[in-house]
Amino acid sequence: MSVLGERLAGLLGRGALEQAPDVAQAVLRSDRFRLEREGDWKRLERIVAEIERGRLRKVSDEDLLALPALYRMAASSLSIARETSLDEDLAVWLESLTRRAWFVVYGPRAGLWRWLRGFLGGGWGAAVRGLGPDILIALAVMVAGTLVGWLLVASDPNWYYALAPSGDERVPGASRAVLERTLFGNADEPALSVFAAMLFSNNAQVSILAFALGFAFGVPTLLLLLHNTAMLGALLWLYHGQGLTFELVGWLSVHGTTELFAILLAGAAGLHVGRAMAFPGEVAVLDAAAVAGRRAALVMTGVVLMLIVAALLEAFARQLLDATAPRLIVGGFMLVFWIGYLFVWRRGR
Repeated sequence: MSVLGERLAGLLGRGALEQAPDVAQAVLRSDRFRLEREGDWKRLERIVAEIERGRLRKVSDEDLLALPALYRMAASSLSIARETSLDEDLAVWLESLTRRAWFVVYGPRAGLWRWLRGFLGGGWGAAVRGLGPDILIALAVMVAGTLVGWLLVASDPNWYYALAPSGDERVPGASRAVLERTLFGNADEPALSVFAAMLFSNNAQVSILAFALGFAFGVPTLLLLLHNTAMLGALLWLYHGQGLTFELVGWLSVHGTTELFAILLAGAAGLHVGRAMAFPGEVAVLDAAAVAGRRAALVMTGVVLMLIVAALLEAFARQLLDATAPRLIVGGFMLVFWIGYLFVWRRGR
């Protein structure tokens, strides 16, 4: 009798086992199942153990080539063992082995610092360039939103209170001196700090929502971009009325070129996921969404970094620079930097 059969006989009594042919047959099938596959399990365990210890060079080429097949075989054996085996210890051991093998076969290949080098060294830019059509759509919507905001408040100034932030001096009818005072010479006043914090908080929320709402075929993302940039259009209209358009652009450009670029990329990432779900092509919808989601998630990681940079520029650079020309220089430099880094520069060139 097999080893497993002897153990069962000892527990139930040999006579009881002989009177239960169905149980005996199950024991024999379970024992035969283990004997036929145990050699492959042990081989897989040895390979996984060597890789876990960092001894990849000690693993032969033959074993490396066999690793995926051995993992799939162990996973299949685990499924069978859970359904038919009388030896629960075997199922527990196989579950542990397949979990370890999964991390070896499909788990991350690089540590955090190596991944970060790859991300900053070209991976982020490649993901952004993969969103080309979506970036163009998001950019067109943002430009349209700015124009819509301008035209709405130009036709009825009451629209300004629905689109732009309220509670301070920036309201229709404000004099040039009042509006100019909000741009220059008062960096230490609480009103400016609160307004700057509000802008950053709003743009960060818009970026996250623009990406998160992309699953609904991108429609909420487009509406969100349209509404957010309508606020910018309303502000431009207000300052243009007092001849301060150039000064406002300089004030916003220090951090705005980075923040608005981040919103653009976040919106494009959301559209990318929504477009993949709406037009999956020849693949399944879930598969298309998964591929698009991985690329979009990589882009959103960079968006978070851009928002952090924008916050630092908003908190320090814009307050330290109290003239339009240097503000425009900093804002223009950041815009050229992001375009060059994400769209022009290629790793290895």
